[in-house]
Amino acid sequence: MAAPRWLALATLVIFSASAYAEDHAMQVWLNPGVLTHHFREGDFREDNYGIGAEVVIAPEHALLAGTFINSDRERSRYAGYYWRPWEWKPGGVSVKPGLVVAFFDGYSNTNHGHWFPAAFPSVSAEYGIFGVNLALVSNPKNGAALALQLKLQVW
Repeated sequence: MAAPRWLALATLVIFSASAYAEDHAMQVWLNPGVLTHHFREGDFREDNYGIGAEVVIAPEHALLAGTFINSDRERSRYAGYYWRPWEWKPGGVSVKPGLVVAFFDGYSNTNHGHWFPAAFPSVSAEYGIFGVNLALVSNPKNGAALALQLKLQVW
């Protein structure tokens, strides 16, 4: 129950901060889930299909939400915030490293499938309407995984 209240408060703070980014148009990116590579041996699902959205409200701030079939073959949902404080543009590609702070559910081996917080490093690369997010995600039971998310800008 605390997760939705925290997210509502974080959303209000982020939207207030976005007022300072008047010259930045909001962007909406959609993704078909995530592909993962686990560093621990096990019978993990590596193609975690689903649907997700990333709403960039200012160059350094994005809100995330979505659902996917997780590595344990269970339905998960997530909602979070992506802080991307740096940017480089090698060859016209926008590269933005940062930190994701989010809530997840659906992992029966973590908090009995209920919502739990997670924070992990991530980097996004965008060129035109195409992009990718690459993250190093850790799970107490499954170990670490490298996660790749393809995305398409729709607005």
